[in-house]
Amino acid sequence: MHRQTKLRLQLLLGTALLAAPVSAFAQTAPVQTAPTAASAEPAGLDDIVVTATKRETNLQDTPISISVVNAEALADRHVQSLMDLADGSVPSLRIATFEARQSALTIGIRGIVPNDANQPAREQGVGVYVDGVYLARQHGLAAALLDIERVEVLKGPQGTLFGRNTEGGALSLVTKKPTGVFGMRAIAGVGNLESYNSELHVDFPALGDFAFKVDGIISVQGPVTENILPGQTGFGEYDRRGLRFQTRWTPAENFTANFAADISKDKNTPFYSQLLNFNPNGLTVVPFTSATVPSGSIRALSPLVQVEGSKRMTQADIGVPQQFSVDDTRGMDLHLSYRPTDSLEIRSITAYRDLDVEQYDNIAGAHRPPVTGPNGKFSRYSLAGFWQHQFSQELQAVGSLGDSIDYVGGVFYFKETVSDDASTPSTNQWNADGTGYTILDPTPTIRGFRSLDRKSTAHSESKAIYGQATWTPASMDALHLTVGGRYTWDDKDGKLEVVNNAATNLTFSSKVDRFDPLVTLAYDVSNNINVYGKYSTGYRAGGASSRSLTYRSFDPEEVKAYEIGLKSDLFDRRVRLNAAVYAMDRTDSQIDFSLVTVQGASTRNTLETINAPGTTKIRGVELEGQFRATDNLTLSASYAYTDAKVPDTVNPFNGQVQQVFIAYTPENSGSVAADWNSPFMGATLKAHIDANYADAAHSFEQFAIKADSSFVVNARVAIADITTRDGGPLLEVALWSRNLLDETYVYRRDPSNRNTLGDYGNFNNPRTFGIELRASY
Repeated sequence: MHRQTKLRLQLLLGTALLAAPVSAFAQTAPVQTAPTAASAEPAGLDDIVVTATKRETNLQDTPISISVVNAEALADRHVQSLMDLADGSVPSLRIATFEARQSALTIGIRGIVPNDANQPAREQGVGVYVDGVYLARQHGLAAALLDIERVEVLKGPQGTLFGRNTEGGALSLVTKKPTGVFGMRAIAGVGNLESYNSELHVDFPALGDFAFKVDGIISVQGPVTENILPGQTGFGEYDRRGLRFQTRWTPAENFTANFAADISKDKNTPFYSQLLNFNPNGLTVVPFTSATVPSGSIRALSPLVQVEGSKRMTQADIGVPQQFSVDDTRGMDLHLSYRPTDSLEIRSITAYRDLDVEQYDNIAGAHRPPVTGPNGKFSRYSLAGFWQHQFSQELQAVGSLGDSIDYVGGVFYFKETVSDDASTPSTNQWNADGTGYTILDPTPTIRGFRSLDRKSTAHSESKAIYGQATWTPASMDALHLTVGGRYTWDDKDGKLEVVNNAATNLTFSSKVDRFDPLVTLAYDVSNNINVYGKYSTGYRAGGASSRSLTYRSFDPEEVKAYEIGLKSDLFDRRVRLNAAVYAMDRTDSQIDFSLVTVQGASTRNTLETINAPGTTKIRGVELEGQFRATDNLTLSASYAYTDAKVPDTVNPFNGQVQQVFIAYTPENSGSVAADWNSPFMGATLKAHIDANYADAAHSFEQFAIKADSSFVVNARVAIADITTRDGGPLLEVALWSRNLLDETYVYRRDPSNRNTLGDYGNFNNPRTFGIELRASY
């Protein structure tokens, strides 16, 4: 470990110990009871409400390891989409782009990180939910966030209450609902990189039994790396827009119907893939103009190609055709709640969503295959379409039996159809000596004229019945026993219709029935200290890779998890300390192996997925804490240690047994933050700073090489509660910065092309900053 990295890690851990670790995100206002004039002690920390058990509970009374990101924390870190949580602010939560595309996010918790789950018959290992509605695909997850009240990060298998594909945990987004009381918030801001953002949130006065709310957002950023081909978009750009309408109908005190409809458009371009080194294996270099390249040799680079492995390129060396990828997401959901008695609530959640993606990814110019010499075609343009439709229905009964038993039970139905296609033509051609290039006829990039690498369709249908109950004996009210289970029936099938532009009839089908249990024993040591032990299981459904030449299917993978935890509020609730230690054993781990081959003027990325033999062992520790140092100052910190070992697995491309790894999972990661809030000239001064560290991690399961460690600092200073004339809005003016120190690191490193070029990789976002005005009525 480098000395600088050690110092950063020591700083984070030292601050964590001093601050008595708890969630860096569970930033809360003080409780309403203020200290008396005679007391020098600051007010205590407020309660945090979560819905991890399908009912509202206090975070500190819920025997699950959870981090909560509230609305204030999202604003302090200038979080505009889930992409912005990739800075490591929740250490156990790992978010990265698939390849370098902002249109598909890889989300992992506790080492359960699928490397390539963006195909129709592939699944995620962490479930993502918005108001209880499951989002089944990686695509569209980077869309703009629409008025989020909080983000709950549920760690560990959630197979009982959340079901399939939650073996690592669940990411639950809870939105703000209509109130029936007029209120309006408007936000406008500008920043560097040609960025600007605006939001409007309006709560309308109740109209009879109806309440209405409308949310709109625009978030735009210009290129991180300029494309030197005139008229073409740069790299790392985005233009995200979203609109949501909600209505709440309350015809009686015991019945509520909430309907919501949303639409989002996320236009984005990938981050530039830079050539980080050339010929790292020391092969014989032949001139660029050579007609052939003998075995054991490598072609010299064009003099136009830059090799830059230590800093982010602000301007591409090769200009390429590049346009926005576009993710269109739409959906609607209906939540019904009926309370026939004070001790029973019956709920229904009906939802439909669809997704339409057109991908344009020309991120590397001459920095990755196809590798060609004089008059050769190059620059791989990855073009793909992706379409998905899903319907889900869930019925829940949430209630209590006397004072001793709280229960939840339900039935769930989910159906999905997904299809995709992909092609990879080349867009550029070298001249005879490599000192120049021309742009090729764009016809092969147009839909209907493309030579398809693949085309596939998959169907999924899942049914489940579940129940969970917590028993608190009347004679021992400090003891709580929770027992639950879920039985799931999964049917999947798919067809790979085209391979290498030739029609095929490759199919797969899978039927799986399984039971996922949960047992938790919790004990209240005191009113403010709770301990628990938990056993749970979860699984990720099987499927097939549409990047495969044979559509080889693979089985589901399963996790058994054991966890002990502590939750405590100490020193008159001024210190909050939560801890969890866990062990997870995963069988049939789905491991991806890829092989990039050149086929004429294009390349093919063939991917096969193998169920690893034996047991993958994942062990970890999580610490989270918060310290109300004074009435004005709150310190918080969190830390995660993750150790993962996968059994050696046979590489299907060469038949060799090799070591494999867990992707995007650092061994050590941590976050610290400080928040200041005090009166200032009749208004309120608010200041926030956070620092987030992560060890270097693997980018691929099949390669031992790692990307870089990271250290990202974010900050925001605001003057809030500025009063205007009578009846005018309250104003807030803020300066913010993400990656304040302009840290530069490679978050994704690919050594696939070491014998033809070298490693290529993608750098994180540079420092961004801006000014923002908020007005609220």
